[in-house]
Amino acid sequence: MTTATANKKNNKDSTTHTPMMQQYLRIKADHPTTLLFYRMGDFYELFFDDAKKAEALRVRSCLLP
Repeated sequence: MTTATANKKNNKDSTTHTPMMQQYLRIKADHPTTLLFYRMGDFYELFFDDAKKAEALRVRSCLLP
């Protein structure tokens, strides 16, 4: 699912997404061309097209104490 598709779904019915995903989609809508690393607990996550772009750029994730 692309971010644009997710945003369209979000605009139709915001109850279809969790509050976390609603917040993510609002932030992403303000910064559509930026890879958005979203903090989930102790980790940062990429979603939708950002994850695909990071994979294509060979962005490596790592865990640091």
